[in-house]
Amino acid sequence: MSENETGDVKLASAPFAANAPNPLAEQVYQQLKSDIFSFRLFPGDRFSESDIAQHYGVSRTPMRDGLFRLQREGYLEVGFRRGWKVSQINFEQLDQLYDLRIVLELASLERLTSGNAPHAAIDPLKAIWCVEPELRESDPVTMFGMDENFHRQLVAATGNGEMLRVHNEVTERIRIVRRLDFLKPHRTSATYDEHSTMLHLIERNRLPEASILLRAHITQSKLEVRKITVSMLAAARDQKLPFVS
Repeated sequence: MSENETGDVKLASAPFAANAPNPLAEQVYQQLKSDIFSFRLFPGDRFSESDIAQHYGVSRTPMRDGLFRLQREGYLEVGFRRGWKVSQINFEQLDQLYDLRIVLELASLERLTSGNAPHAAIDPLKAIWCVEPELRESDPVTMFGMDENFHRQLVAATGNGEMLRVHNEVTERIRIVRRLDFLKPHRTSATYDEHSTMLHLIERNRLPEASILLRAHITQSKLEVRKITVSMLAAARDQKLPFVS
């Protein structure tokens, strides 16, 4: 910090400015994650840094930043002189994440049915989920996003930002398989019915019934994940990217 001729204080440049996130690295990271979540990059696929950098049209530096970030999050593995590999899905870890999700959402229900929390926050959800069958969404990709938002909004309605932050992290980690749940038509109709019933129970502050329904709802999704096989994952693959082996 220094003074100029007028006596005004001039702040020195922030020393951490050079460490600001690289927008291009963030873009690469998001594109890679999208390719992994949509199974364009499939569990077990291998690729080199040079091939993937050429495919995305970026230099090696932002590409490596994105790759190592995904490695830290458990989505990629790197081997000495063997290039990169998409990690296999860890179903045991997914089980644990689903259990954590149940804990967070049950705690949210308790707050929402305490009589002190306003129910106005769930009115937008009722407009989406408490509708006639002919108005229900059927596209599985759209349903996946709607379902994520339903559970996120239940937690957000508590007003507890830290609970929402952790819930968002859990949601992110299970997203890779959760979307497959809606490839089955019966899961779509069941989701509408269960969400609608849950919202009505919250309105009436019926915590025991709402808790039983929520636990069963998430547990069923967890069980469906356990039924996922390699062949099912392969069937969900959008396309194979040209640089993988």
